[in-house]
Amino acid sequence: MTLTHLYSYYIPKWKKYAERRSFRVMIRIAQQQGGRVMNFSWKRNLFVLWVGAFLVSMAYSVSIPFMPLFLHDELGVNSHLEIWTGTIFAVTFLASSMIAPFWGSLADQYGRKMMMLRAGVCLSGAYFLYYLVDNPYEMLAARVLEGLLAGFIPSSIALVATNTPEEHAGYALGIMSTANATASIIGPLVGGAVSHWIGPRNTFLLAGVLVFIAFLIALLWVKEPNFKKSGARRSNVLGDLKEASSNRCLMVILLMVFITSTSTLILEPLLTIYVLQLGSSQESASLYSGIIFSSVGIATLIAAPFWGKIGERIGYGRVLFIGLLAGGIGNLLQFFFHSLIGFGALRFGYGLFFAGVFPALNAAIVKTTDPAFRGRAFSLNQTANQLGIMLGPLLGGLLANQLSIPVVFLITGFLILLTALLSKSPKFAIDPAPRRTASVSPELPS
Repeated sequence: MTLTHLYSYYIPKWKKYAERRSFRVMIRIAQQQGGRVMNFSWKRNLFVLWVGAFLVSMAYSVSIPFMPLFLHDELGVNSHLEIWTGTIFAVTFLASSMIAPFWGSLADQYGRKMMMLRAGVCLSGAYFLYYLVDNPYEMLAARVLEGLLAGFIPSSIALVATNTPEEHAGYALGIMSTANATASIIGPLVGGAVSHWIGPRNTFLLAGVLVFIAFLIALLWVKEPNFKKSGARRSNVLGDLKEASSNRCLMVILLMVFITSTSTLILEPLLTIYVLQLGSSQESASLYSGIIFSSVGIATLIAAPFWGKIGERIGYGRVLFIGLLAGGIGNLLQFFFHSLIGFGALRFGYGLFFAGVFPALNAAIVKTTDPAFRGRAFSLNQTANQLGIMLGPLLGGLLANQLSIPVVFLITGFLILLTALLSKSPKFAIDPAPRRTASVSPELPS
């Protein structure tokens, strides 16, 4: 074969090979660039939504804890203050739990960002209404209105869950849970100072401004690239529960959210009383209670992102089990601690492990639901959570009235341990076959 024949035979083949090789390289570069764009998008969204959730949580923390003082000093409620306070707190959660699936169905139709913006405007308006009320009945009506129209933070969590790459969902949801934890640490301090300087009524103005800033931030910078309009009709709690009942994992998650929220909130109204029983003076009780409350928030701030990344590797069901197991043991151990320092240290340790529970449950919703139903799934999650928040303090008060507070710690601990054991049962597992992603190393937001 002559050189000319060799040239005419091999050169075209080499050219085709080079073209195919070049094309593959271009595709690989495009995929890498697309991945970088996606990474930038979800990290930016995560940061912006974290700031918004922090501001909304701050609005709550600087104003609502001082509601009893506002009712007494500004609205003239002198008799049955405890009943008025409990009713005004509970009615918002009841209204929110009932209306949440309706907003969830609209989120599936029009987008989570749209619902978040709606909730931001309505919540800001509700705080401004609090500033204007002149009697407890008007405050009660305003609180009902807030429950019916708000929902900024659940919408932001759903938006993060549905617009973050699946391998990073646990990490992102863990980061989101630190927004509320951070606000719970800073908010009461800021709110106490503001209430002292300018009065409790004006804290509602500050809260309204904070929420409106969160609305503006979301309007300008939050993106929802993965939204696909669903043809689902508007729904109600019973209708969505009927549809969700075909998804065993989702129903288990909703049950665990309800039990966990209830058991956690059983203790909330009792901690300040227990601090007094541990030997704190009346004057120092608020300070020590604030420190103990903040210890759980600080622990959550430290541990939640860690548990999110661990869940991506070992499965969210295992993280849920670890968090519930440690949380149950921590509640049982509270029975044996009778000093303020020991009790505070134990609550901090409890927070380090329990920080993984709700991010794991939220991430499991993403993995076990169809995208077309996901907005309603997170709304059902909100309903379960709000019902637990409403029921927990009522049960805590009733139990503490009949039993000692340490015995309530034991009851709560056993309830959480029972939930942990149920989570290991195949019938109640939220991810019976977790997918390992050890080869994927989540990047920190840049």
